[in-house]
Amino acid sequence: MTYKPKSEFLQVMQTRGFMADCTDLEGLDDALTKGVVTAYIGFDATANSLHIGNMLQLMMLRWFQKTGHRPITLMGGGTTKIGDPSGKDASRQMLTAEKINDNINSIRGALENYLTYDDGPTGAILANNADWLDHLNYIDFLRDYGPHFTINRMLSFDSVKLRLDREQPLTFLEFNYMLLQAYDYMELNNRYDCILQLGGSDQWGNIVNGVDLTRRINKKSVYGFTAPLITKSDGSKMGKSVHGAVWLNAEQMSPYEFWQFWRNTDDSDVCKFMKLFTEIPVAECDRLGALQGSEINDAKIVLADAVTTLAHGADTAAAARATAREVFEKGGVGAALPTITLPASEIGEGISIVQLFVKTGLSKSGKDAKRLIAEGGAKLNDAAVTDAGTMVPAEMINASVKLSAGKKRHALVCME
Repeated sequence: MTYKPKSEFLQVMQTRGFMADCTDLEGLDDALTKGVVTAYIGFDATANSLHIGNMLQLMMLRWFQKTGHRPITLMGGGTTKIGDPSGKDASRQMLTAEKINDNINSIRGALENYLTYDDGPTGAILANNADWLDHLNYIDFLRDYGPHFTINRMLSFDSVKLRLDREQPLTFLEFNYMLLQAYDYMELNNRYDCILQLGGSDQWGNIVNGVDLTRRINKKSVYGFTAPLITKSDGSKMGKSVHGAVWLNAEQMSPYEFWQFWRNTDDSDVCKFMKLFTEIPVAECDRLGALQGSEINDAKIVLADAVTTLAHGADTAAAARATAREVFEKGGVGAALPTITLPASEIGEGISIVQLFVKTGLSKSGKDAKRLIAEGGAKLNDAAVTDAGTMVPAEMINASVKLSAGKKRHALVCME
């Protein structure tokens, strides 16, 4: 029999598809009905932008705040220096402290689009685990907390077991990550009375460690809750586009490309993605997701608008939609189309069409661009390109040119 939550937050999690596991569902539900609860999710600062793989966590925190509770976004200023083995096939590249801090500052803008940071009872808190991890004494840490972790149990977690099963190296540095994340939970419980850690199901082992350590050391009831890992209808991992990762920062990926990613959602994923990544009412998600034929495209536009509005604002979403209409329905050039500016020194008197496709990112390599041209998918100013040896003169680029790879990917190129 499916448990029916009393608290608004867990009701939202259940009806919208966020529920995977919980350390004590009834206990958490009871705590959520008694007043403001504080919960956290950690984000490691390995890049200067979050990506759509983080959006599920952002939406969990957003709903948590909207249902009357206080979210903490914990930046991994300390743990980023080590690396989380969860879901990874190789060790993480080491970053300098300066680079990590730059990444944190860049990521904050995306967080503020989803959460309200203020001093109110439900105002979000931005914390950084470098504040306590950077000052730990290693011997004292091992003596005080090491006895609470067994190697036997740590080896049983998927994040470790999968790496070992594949005979891929797992360094002692990464192995320590589990202990430090558990320590984070205990520290947040001390500082902010945080009693809940949220995350994806790949974090289950780390979350359980933190729950156990905090209960043992602080003698308090705390909880862990995970959402399922999201895959597309074809079984592939959520979060990749033709160009690679789908970033939330506009500097990493233009809002138009972001909007277009969601507009290209597979028909069978529309309802699920609406429930997870937007605030559209569940009944409306069901109605739109059930549309057939050409009508499902209208639902995809609603999805793209709603997700882009959360990530970039309503005006930016409207501009992306207008650009798409201009490009696809009228064959024109929309204002929000990704624009690549090349220095005159790179162009000289002209540049090959193959190089242009590579420089815009519409093709991954010269070989890829030539294949695109041979298959009839390349266009220059909406005219088909049939010769891979075509040279585009500098004066033409100076006035800006439009490149198209197939029907859905476009870019403008101009010269400095």
